[in-house]
Amino acid sequence: MGVLVRGRLLAGAVVLAAGLGACAGAPKGVLAPVAATVPGASRVDMLVATTRKTAANPGEMYSGDRGPELSYADITVSIPPDAVRTPGTVQWPKELPGNPATDFVTLKAETLDRPEAAARLRRSAARTGKRNVLVFVHGFNNRFEDAVYRFAQIVHDTRADVVPVLFTWPSRGSVLAYGYDRESTNYSRNALEGVLRRLAQNPEVGEVTVLAHSMGNWLVLESLRQMAIRDGRVAPKIRDVVLAAPDVDVDLAREAFRDMGPGRPRLSLFVSQDDNALAVSRLVWGGAGARLGAIDPTAEPYRTELARENIAVLNLTSMKGSDALNHGKFAGSPQLVALLGNRLAQGQTITDSRVGLSDRIVQITAGAAATVGTAAGLAVSAPVAVVDAQSRETYGEHLRSLGQGLGDTAEGAVDLATAPARALGGR
Repeated sequence: MGVLVRGRLLAGAVVLAAGLGACAGAPKGVLAPVAATVPGASRVDMLVATTRKTAANPGEMYSGDRGPELSYADITVSIPPDAVRTPGTVQWPKELPGNPATDFVTLKAETLDRPEAAARLRRSAARTGKRNVLVFVHGFNNRFEDAVYRFAQIVHDTRADVVPVLFTWPSRGSVLAYGYDRESTNYSRNALEGVLRRLAQNPEVGEVTVLAHSMGNWLVLESLRQMAIRDGRVAPKIRDVVLAAPDVDVDLAREAFRDMGPGRPRLSLFVSQDDNALAVSRLVWGGAGARLGAIDPTAEPYRTELARENIAVLNLTSMKGSDALNHGKFAGSPQLVALLGNRLAQGQTITDSRVGLSDRIVQITAGAAATVGTAAGLAVSAPVAVVDAQSRETYGEHLRSLGQGLGDTAEGAVDLATAPARALGGR
């Protein structure tokens, strides 16, 4: 993509941002429990395991930073009555406290230690009679609350007859932090392996299904590969693994499949050739290596390999996505939600409610996309942070994480992104 084209894309996006004005993003602290829900609302109880660090704001619970150890939580989400919502959507509160008649709200959010988490799982299985556990591992660009509310939506809309367990790793919640997120998945491999092993060893658990989305697929494949190498095989109770829009190099996926051995879980793959988030990922990694979630399963060598490996494939290329990146099409429409309901909740969509306009400029501008997470990427998109609330928020967090030593480009981005916003009274 030439400089002139990138410049026009950037200019167009800035004009769009100016037209939208300084719109407020979703409020922080949505996990602070409300007193009660309303008649007709649904409840989703989930056990959470996380490698994130505790947040300063109790209503956020956990931040995008890496925690010193694995932590657990017990969370209950209230979902508005079906008559006022569309399946596949999360209705974020516009202000706090949220209204349970129209918004997703939190009814309970309690931290647990490891013995309490094990006891909570046993009680849930005994109370509901459900012995199937669904473990969801979210993808790139997800905050803690994003993962919690999206998983609650998936469990509710698919009517999955499972005990929900969310594993959430430290993601900054910004496209500009791709590198940090990628390293956070590596940081979390041992923790996820341990969680899956303990679930498989729990006598109350009959079988485990693992659902991974986007970059979370790398974490899942690496954890299962480690388990197979350490124990000689993947635990037999881990029956199914669903790879949704996997942001994983095809060659590395082949290695993981091989290392899991012949007794590995059944694998299902959801792909889409117009997944722009995966196109950005390929640019970030230098353009080498196809991403597994963007392959054409009808083309060789993939067609033969998938058949040989007995991997079930759902190609979503022809389906219309609900998010700006076409990166969450498997959970974005009622038709797909119905399909996933028959497949034990095999779906997740990117949380575009948390994507700022500056992030989208990075995603559509090849020159900036190749430098995601760097000072250059910040500088390209900095003007949008003046008028876009979500961009100001993610910029501030990302710039703090970069620290010192970024040089004049980053300093210019800081001044451009924050000084006008301060003058306008933005946060």
